[in-house]
Amino acid sequence: MYPFIRLAAASMAVIAAGAAAAEGIQPGLWKITSMVVNNGMKSPPHANTRCLTAAQASDLADTFSPRFGGVNTTCKRTQYEKSERQLSWRLECRGQLNMDSTAAFTFFSPLRYTATIATKSWIADQQLMDSHVALEGEYLGACQ
Repeated sequence: MYPFIRLAAASMAVIAAGAAAAEGIQPGLWKITSMVVNNGMKSPPHANTRCLTAAQASDLADTFSPRFGGVNTTCKRTQYEKSERQLSWRLECRGQLNMDSTAAFTFFSPLRYTATIATKSWIADQQLMDSHVALEGEYLGACQ
């Protein structure tokens, strides 16, 4: 009977870990590595850190959704999907600056995620930017 109890306890721990990943990521200090290709020019990978509060870590939709505002430009989210381990969105801006941006995030665990973000912008018929960003997020520990 004891092996059954241990197996049940282990199964519950796995289920709890999955539920934690579905609800958010670990609050604390994160290392985010960006790989950018802008207008065909590849930049070297760049890493920075970001401290996420408990509220930010538990609300993936708000934390990883775009925020953009510009003079004489109106933006709206035209697509949004969130599942247990995925988040994707599309943002369209029209006005003085036109922009289309799409993103897809994959949360592998409460300690790791990846994302791709593609953005194109233009004024009138002149394209200004065609950017593709790959992100890797890795939990480092508590914020200092």
